[in-house]
Amino acid sequence: MSYKAIYDQSILQKELFWKEQAKKLDWHKEPSVILSQNEKGFYHWFEDGEINTSYLCLDYHVKNGRGDQTALIYDSPVAHTTEKYTYAQLTTAVAKFAGGLQRLGIGKGDTVIIYMPMIPEAIIAMLACARIGAIHSVVFGGFAPHELAMRIDDSHPKAVISASYGIEFDRIIPYKAMVDQGIAESVHKPLHKIYFQRKKNYDELNGIDEYDFNELMNAAPVDCVPVQSTDPLYILYTSGTTGKPKGIIRDHGGYATALKFSMDHVYNVHAGDVFWAASDVGWVVGHSYIVYGPLLHGCTTILYEGKPIRTPDAGAFWRVISEYNVKVMFTAPTAIRAIKKEDHEGDLLKQYDLSCLKHLFLAGERCDPPTYYWIKDLLNIPVIDHWWQTETGWPMVGIMMGVEQLEPKAGSAGLPVCGYDIHILSDDGVELGNGKEGYIAAKLPLPPGCLPTLWRNDDRFIAGYLQHFPGYYQTGDGGYKDEDGYVYIMGRVDDVINVSGHRLSTGEMEELVASHPAVAECAVMGIADELRGQRPVALVVLKDGKHLDELALEDDLVHLIREKIGAIAYFRNAAIVKRLPKTRSGKILRKTMRKIADGVAFDIPSTIDDPGILDEIRQKFAERKLGMAFENQLQQ
Repeated sequence: MSYKAIYDQSILQKELFWKEQAKKLDWHKEPSVILSQNEKGFYHWFEDGEINTSYLCLDYHVKNGRGDQTALIYDSPVAHTTEKYTYAQLTTAVAKFAGGLQRLGIGKGDTVIIYMPMIPEAIIAMLACARIGAIHSVVFGGFAPHELAMRIDDSHPKAVISASYGIEFDRIIPYKAMVDQGIAESVHKPLHKIYFQRKKNYDELNGIDEYDFNELMNAAPVDCVPVQSTDPLYILYTSGTTGKPKGIIRDHGGYATALKFSMDHVYNVHAGDVFWAASDVGWVVGHSYIVYGPLLHGCTTILYEGKPIRTPDAGAFWRVISEYNVKVMFTAPTAIRAIKKEDHEGDLLKQYDLSCLKHLFLAGERCDPPTYYWIKDLLNIPVIDHWWQTETGWPMVGIMMGVEQLEPKAGSAGLPVCGYDIHILSDDGVELGNGKEGYIAAKLPLPPGCLPTLWRNDDRFIAGYLQHFPGYYQTGDGGYKDEDGYVYIMGRVDDVINVSGHRLSTGEMEELVASHPAVAECAVMGIADELRGQRPVALVVLKDGKHLDELALEDDLVHLIREKIGAIAYFRNAAIVKRLPKTRSGKILRKTMRKIADGVAFDIPSTIDDPGILDEIRQKFAERKLGMAFENQLQQ
C-alpha cells in the first residue's frame, strides 16, 4: 500500500483503521468501543478494552518463543559496565520487583516517581509499575531537587524510586541527597523511598521508610494486573509557559497500539531487530523508544549511560552501532552537530563497520540543512528528520519508512503520519495556503497514543491545547507546508525554548531571575546556538538604587538557575539593560529581541512604545557578544 493510500484511510476511516491496528495486540479483553467522547468532549480510544502494557512488552514474547532473545543491552562507558537481559530474564526481574512494590502496599492507581540514572533498574521500575497498574512518573535525573519537588507535589506519589548516585563523566551525582532535598522542599511526603545501591551499602538507609532496591527484588514474582485501556500508564511532565510543569497523561491501550504501529510503519523495524534511541528515559523519546516501543515490538533495545558526544571517544555512536548490530538509530540533531564538530571528516566513523545501520532518524529540534547533508553523505543511508511532541508520544510528521520510502527534504520534517490531520492556520483560524507560515494544528480527534488530558487539570488542557482553535489540537509550534504537502517546523510560538532537544520554560526562568533582590524586571528568551539549537539569555533591569556589577549578577543568576532547574538549562548569560522594549500595552517584545540577537531582518513593530530602545539592546548584545549575529562577527 502506498503512503497516500494508507494515510487517507487513517483520516477518512479512523475507527476502522485503528480497530485493525489494535487487533495486533494481545488484549485481556478486546475493545468493542473504538472511539468515544466523555462529557467534556475529550476523546478516548478503546475505552472498554482491558490490557496490560508490561505483559505486552515481556510475558507475551516469552510465551511466544522469544524468551532467549536479548531484550535489553546496557552499555555504560562511565561505569565501565555492559549487561544483557533476555526477555525471560527481564520478565523475571520485573515480576519480582513488582512483587516488592505490592508488598509495600503499592497497587493499581497509585503514583510512583522514578528519579534514576540510565541504568537497567530504571526500566525494571517502569515496567514493574505498569505490571501492577501503578502510574509511574519518571523525572529526568538532570533536574535539580526543586524540579523534583514540584513534580512530587503535583503527582502525590506513594513512593519515590531512585539510586545512590549517577555518573557524569568522572563526577558522581548524589541522587539520594537530591531526593532528600526535593522531599524536604515538597509539601507532599511520599510514604516510601527506594534506592538502588550501585555499590553495596553506599547509602545509609533508615530501615523505616527507606528500602534497598535489591531487597525488594527478593519478593515473589507477581502476575500482570489487567487495567482499562484508558487508565493512565504514566505521567510525564513537560515545561509550560508558566513555572508549573504540565503532567502529560499516557493511557495503556491507545499508546500500545500507536507504538506498535510506529515501530513497523514509521521506523521500519521488526521483531528481533536492534533499535537504539540515544536519549534518556526521563524524556518522552526514552519512554516511547527506549522502553515501550521496542519491547512491545519484540526488538532489542539499547540503554546507553553517558553522553556519547562528550566523551573522550567522539566515535562512541559508531562503536555502539557496530558492536550491537543496530539497524535503526534515533537521536537529536544536537548530537550530530557535536560529532561533526569533533570529527568533521568522519575519520572515526571509518574505523567501524556500519553496514547494519539502515536508517537514521532525527527529532527533538529542527535539523539545519548543512548538518543534515553532512550526516547523510557520511552514512550514505536515508536520514529522516521527523517531528513530534511529549504530548503526542509518537511521530506526527515524518517519512513512514515502513510504508513507502519517499525522499526526505532537507529542512522539512516530512509528511503527516497516519492519524494526524495536520493544518496550518492563521491566528483567527483560517486555513493558510502552501508556503504561508502559521500555527500548526491537528484536527480532532488525535490518533491513539496522544494525551487525553493533563493530570488532574482538565481546565489547563482545554486552555492550552483546545481553546484557541475549536475542533483542533494546537501544537504550540509554527510552520508551513510546501506544494507537495511536506511540513516545515519553524519553532515554538509560545515561551518554551528548545535546548539540545529539551523543552524548557522561559517563564519559569524569569520567575527565578526576578526573585533576585536586585532585579526589578527581566526577560528571558531563547537565542540561536550553533550546537544546542537554542539557549536562554536574560536581560535584566535593576531596581532603583541598586548598583551591581554585571558579571557578578550573571554569576548569581547562573548559580540560581542551575540550583533550581539544573545544568540542562544551559543558562550562561545575563545582561543589565536600562529598560526592556515593550508594546504600548506593556508586552515585552521577546521575539523582536531574538531577531536582533540572531541577526534576522525584521520590521520595527508599530506598537512599540519607544523604538530607540532597540538600538540600545543591539548595542548590549554586541558588547557582550550575545547571539549568533555577534558571535559570527567575533569569529570573522
